[in-house]
Amino acid sequence: MIKKSILIWLSIIPLAILNGALREAVLNTWLGEKIAQPISGILLCAMVFIITLIFIPRIGKGTSKTYWKIGALWVGMTVVFEATFVLLLGGNFQQIIAMYDITTGNLWLLVVIFIGIAPWLTAKIKRII
Repeated sequence: MIKKSILIWLSIIPLAILNGALREAVLNTWLGEKIAQPISGILLCAMVFIITLIFIPRIGKGTSKTYWKIGALWVGMTVVFEATFVLLLGGNFQQIIAMYDITTGNLWLLVVIFIGIAPWLTAKIKRII
């Protein structure tokens, strides 16, 4: 189940990158960064939820604990991926830390929390657990 859940998480990466590109190319221009940032976070949560609704039921039946473990794994991989991505694009640790400050309108922290909850929530909704 864990290996399959990693494949599901990997399918989220291109969506997250496209979401960021949409925010930078369209939403920021149309709405301004203060509005575009939270909308982008909400869109990404919706995309993650749709992906989990489609694929989590296909990985097999597990316990509640299994789906919390998958969520924790996804959180860890997300944080490492995002930090690596920022650093590779020339960013620094201050920028990474700033992403988790929700007072700026950046909902990244809430997105990461949702990514951690999504497998369990989906399993509950789909009555797998």
